[in-house]
Formats: sequence, structure tokens, C-alpha cells
Amino acid sequence: MCGIVGYIGRRDVAPLLLEGLQRLEYRGYDSAGVVINSPKSAALKMVKAKGRVRDLEARVPKRFSGTTGIAHTRWATHGAPSDENAHPHLSPDSEVAVVHNGIIDNASELRAKLEADGVVFASETDTEVLTHLIARSRAKTLEEKVREALRLVEGTYGIAVMHAAFPDRIVVARNGSPVVLGIGEKEMFVASDVAALVAHTRQVVTLDDGEMATLKADDFRTYTTEGSTTTATPTTVEWEAESYDMGGHDTYMHKEICEQPDAVDRVLRGRIDDRFSTVHLGGLNLDAREARGIRRVKILGCGTSYHAGLIGAGLVESLARIPADAEPASEFRYRNPVVDPDTLYIAVSQSGETYDVLAAVQELKRKGGRVLGVVNVVGSAIAREADGGTYVHAGPEVCVVSTKCFTNTVVAFALIALHLGRIRDLSVAEGKRIIEGLRKLPAQISEILETEDEIKKLAAQYADAKSMMFIGRVRGYPVALEASLKLKEISYIHAEAYPASELKHGPLALIEPALPTVAIVPDDELLEKNRAAMEEIKARSGRILAVAHREQEKADHTIVVPKNEDELDPILMGIPLQLLAYHTALALGRDIDKPRNLAKSVTVE
Repeated sequence: MCGIVGYIGRRDVAPLLLEGLQRLEYRGYDSAGVVINSPKSAALKMVKAKGRVRDLEARVPKRFSGTTGIAHTRWATHGAPSDENAHPHLSPDSEVAVVHNGIIDNASELRAKLEADGVVFASETDTEVLTHLIARSRAKTLEEKVREALRLVEGTYGIAVMHAAFPDRIVVARNGSPVVLGIGEKEMFVASDVAALVAHTRQVVTLDDGEMATLKADDFRTYTTEGSTTTATPTTVEWEAESYDMGGHDTYMHKEICEQPDAVDRVLRGRIDDRFSTVHLGGLNLDAREARGIRRVKILGCGTSYHAGLIGAGLVESLARIPADAEPASEFRYRNPVVDPDTLYIAVSQSGETYDVLAAVQELKRKGGRVLGVVNVVGSAIAREADGGTYVHAGPEVCVVSTKCFTNTVVAFALIALHLGRIRDLSVAEGKRIIEGLRKLPAQISEILETEDEIKKLAAQYADAKSMMFIGRVRGYPVALEASLKLKEISYIHAEAYPASELKHGPLALIEPALPTVAIVPDDELLEKNRAAMEEIKARSGRILAVAHREQEKADHTIVVPKNEDELDPILMGIPLQLLAYHTALALGRDIDKPRNLAKSVTVE
């Protein structure tokens, strides 16, 4: 969830590290810090501060030069946001510095032992435990010092370590939290996200769990925590630095909402097979015979990815006629699930590093389950662990809340469902119908985006609500869930989503003029059922904002979206609700790209 940046080379390191931290601000954080190895000092030099990177930058002295350093943006887990709890953490003699993403589960136990030995702690963090363990090691090399310390800890980590006695290197390690090496010309970088690297190099190496690396200015090597050498082949990052800029928009969220027509075109490009009315998805590594043997599909994700999975499950059932459901990965991994060899498991994660999803994948693999990944980041942990899968090609998504990646993930599920359906019982005519619908999506999304001014006016009318309800039936219910989540995440307005059919089973008690309802009303076989639900709300003086394919007379306001095929309508009906959440938050003066208490990539439990 936090951000790591490191550099070793010939350039002045402080500006590079601060720039890298700024590129990682979107991940969510509450404090930041930087430490450098100055050639004029025998000890490491550190500056850190509670608050934003700009607060840290203001504290960095003018004479703060060096050519090696590590930096960090912290999201509080152990200890409240403060200068003392900010990373990096230094040993008392200022010889060892550590930055750490993740959580050390046995930190309390280790801390008690160290305190019994006379160690005085300067912070409340679990990371400082690791710093002291490394500093107290009597091993002769930095690599062995780090290795000894890691043998004692339990939990997840992505770390970078510097030692004043070994000024020519940075040692890094990964277990459950991303660590990416950037390969330059007589300079090396490390980060928790390629966003911090692409301005300087597009050649990267992603560490696996249980892997370490030593970075020197002109070389790097990788090895396991046991010491065995590993082979690391650099890959080229697809996106350039400009992809991570705002591109003239006021926020990343607005930019990414507006990028959706192009993003959807990207996920479709080169995959449609008109000859057989199907799609090419070779990355699934699933031949026709294996596909016909699937008896159930289980989709696992968290948050927005879980909601995309709910829509995906509906697509698989309707197009492929395979029983399918979605479940939060965070729940699945703890309930000792029965792993069926005839079930296809699909893990969904924008970053490809979501810890709960990754842990579920690893448990499934341990039990012999077949797992596919639907992720956005090439080379991410889930992409590497899965048996196959598909990339959603949304491009870099910087805003903490997901918009274009959610949309592209649902489109990717439509492709998977069509692929499985055409192998099984979906006719050529039906396949052609879905393909025609998919091809319409980019233009229809553009048509919705052109109504932004109208949606902005509606947002102003609902921004004073203290709470909102979202309802939908069958295909519309996951849309309601995702729209509710978006509003909560960035406006801080309390919102709940319910199946429209469940209104009379409890939620109707909440209806009053002060509680607006957003109703998802597609023009499908359930249209009259949805209208009946709106009738119930109006009878109790509730305000209604409908998202529909035509004006709804029972609604106070209607956002009209273009009609596609019934199965694909949820993709379009979510777009205006992203804009509604955005403009509601804007009207309330929220920090839209960095909502409070949230992080982009949840790499801890």
C-alpha cells in the first residue's frame, strides 16, 4: 500500500527520490521520508515528516547530497501517522536504514525480546524491529545481515536496506509486497511500483516472493532468501512516463474516466474473430476440451474487482451456461473452501498484487485448483502465479479509486464468457450479436461522457445528502454496488446498495425525502419489476435518480444511457455513476485522487 523508491548511481539522489515519491502519491500515504549515503559523512543522513511529500521536500536541507538513497511513503499500520513513525527507520548509530511495505506479524514478540536486551525504540512501528535486527547482526556482509533478520520475521514485506559500512549497495527483498528493479546505464533503481521508474528506465525486473537482490551502480544480482542464485531477465515496461501524467485534467480520476473509450477499444483490439463469431484469448492456456470440462466458475476479487467479478459471473452464466458466482477473496481464503478439480477459478486484481487475492491464488494452487488471472499490470504477482489469464489493458490507473480498470475488467469478462460460450453451446448468431455489441461500446461510452455537464448539475442537487441508497436487479445489482462504493470512497457520503427485490424485506424502513435512491433501470425483461420498486419508493416520499435507457416518469431525474445488448448494458450504466460520484465529491471539496484512509494497491491484509 505504501511506496518505496531507491537509487544508486552517479546522479544527485535526493531530487530523484522526491520525484519518485511524488509519482507514488496516488497509492495513499500519511507520511514520507528519505535517507541518503553522503560521501562527506560516515553516517547515513535522513529527513522525514508526517503529511505529504511537499511537507518532506520543505524539510530537506539545501546541502543534502549523495548518490545512493532510499525513500518511502507510509500508510499507517503500526502506530499513528507521525514524524517518528514515518519511514525510513535508522539504527541508533545511523548506520542502518530500512524502508518497508507490508506487516510483520510477530513484531510484538520480537520487540519484547529486543527491549529485554536493552534496545530502545524510537517509534511504534513493526519496521523498526527489522532495523534493529539487521543492525545487531554480526554477519560480515549486508546480504547475510538482511537474510538473518528475515529468518526471524513472519509476515509480508517489500524492503530496501542501506548500511553505511557498505556504501556501494542497496539490498532489497520481497515476500508478499511488490519490489521492482529498474535497470539503467551505470545506475540502478528500485521501487514498489513501475510508476516511480518509467521516467528513467523501462527495463525492469520484478522480484518473486522469497527473492532478494543486491543493487550496485553498474550491476545487480538476484538470489533467494536461502542464498541460492536466481535468474532475472529484464522486461520492457509497456507505458511511458507521460501515461502517468494528468494530461490537462484537474484530477487523475477525471482523466481516467475520460480515457474509457480508448481503454475499451484497447482491450478489444486484435481479439475478435469474426469468422467464427468468437474471440482469441490464447493467454487463458485452456484448450477446447478443457473448456468443455468446466462445471463451475468461481471468481475472486476484492472491492471494485469483486463487483466486476459479480458482473462477470452473470456473463459466464448467460453466455456460456456454466454455473458461476463471485466471492470476496478475503473471505474465500479463510473459510477452508472445497477446491473442485472441475471448477475454473478466476482471480481479479487491477494491480495484480492485491494480497488477499494473491493469497487465495496460492491456496488454490496448493490444493490443485486451476486458476486464471484477470489483471491490468503485466508481470504482476498474480499474473505470474496463475495458470493463465488475460490482461485488461486499461493502461496506468493513478487515482486511488478505479474507473477505467473496472470497465475494462468487465469487458474482459465478456470476452471470456463469449469464448467459453462459443466452445460450448452459444450459436454463431448469438456470438455475432455479442461481438456487435462489444464493438459499439467505445462510441457509446463517448456519448455518455458528452452528458457530463448534465450529470454535474444533478450531482450538485444530491451533494447535500447524508446518505444514499442504490438499487438494481440481477444485472443491475452489481452496478449499484460499484456505484455505491465509488460515492463512499471519494465523497464520504454514506451509501448502501441493495437488490431492488429486497426493498420490502427491510430497507424500505429507511425511505424518506432526505434519503435519495439511485435506481438502475435497464430496458430489459425486468423493466416493470424495477418500475414497481420505484413506485414503492415514491409512495414513501423518496427522491429517485434513475439510470435508464429512457425517461422514467416515477423518477425525479433520469440519466439516459444508450442501449446495448442486455448482457452488456451494465458496462454502460456504470459510467454516468462514476461521473456522479466524481462531481459530488468535487462539489464537497474532497481530495478526489487521494481519498482519506485508502490506498491504491492493498498489499496487506
